[in-house]
Amino acid sequence: MVMASILSISSSVCLSLSAAKKSEVQEPSSSSIDVERRKMLVSSVAVIAVPALRGKDYGKTKMRYPDYTETESGLQFKDLRPGYGPKPNKGDTVVVDWDGYTIGYYGRIFEARNKTKGGSFEGDEKDFFKFRIGSQEVIPAFEEAVSGMALGGIRRIIVPPELGYPDNDFNKSGPRPTTFSGQRALDFVLRNQGLIDKTLLFDIELLKIIPT
Repeated sequence: MVMASILSISSSVCLSLSAAKKSEVQEPSSSSIDVERRKMLVSSVAVIAVPALRGKDYGKTKMRYPDYTETESGLQFKDLRPGYGPKPNKGDTVVVDWDGYTIGYYGRIFEARNKTKGGSFEGDEKDFFKFRIGSQEVIPAFEEAVSGMALGGIRRIIVPPELGYPDNDFNKSGPRPTTFSGQRALDFVLRNQGLIDKTLLFDIELLKIIPT
């Protein structure tokens, strides 16, 4: 079971990164420097993604990852890239890009954007997820994670069930999967009656802060 879980999330993450990188090469970039920066970040994320999940208490109700920082609430996080700008304040609206995995159940993807994490922020804000800090629009883990991030940062978080979706219903708090297959994958895990580990993993990139 441990090996199957690791292989599953490994192949899922690698396929997602491969697709993102392929699409990145085909799109025109604003400059050659930006292209090289994106390639370097994709390479670094690919290297650290799987080892960070290997050899831990996989499949248990409470997993602890020594290479992650654990907060008082029980949230575990690791900065894949520290931010370079300010941190959001209560009341600010933030624009983020995110991926989500059911790490406690075969590492299945329930949200994966095509945008390469770490690329320049280009495009309409409506293409990304946004919420207001302190409004309780999102699950507690997501709010806590983003509140502590600096602009431009990429943070990976391990979310225990108590910091996840209330009443095991993703319709009550964001972020919500944007595809039917993603909604079905997440709903299957959340609504299972005690037989599946509901621990989740999110990758979050803080793209923009809109002050109040």
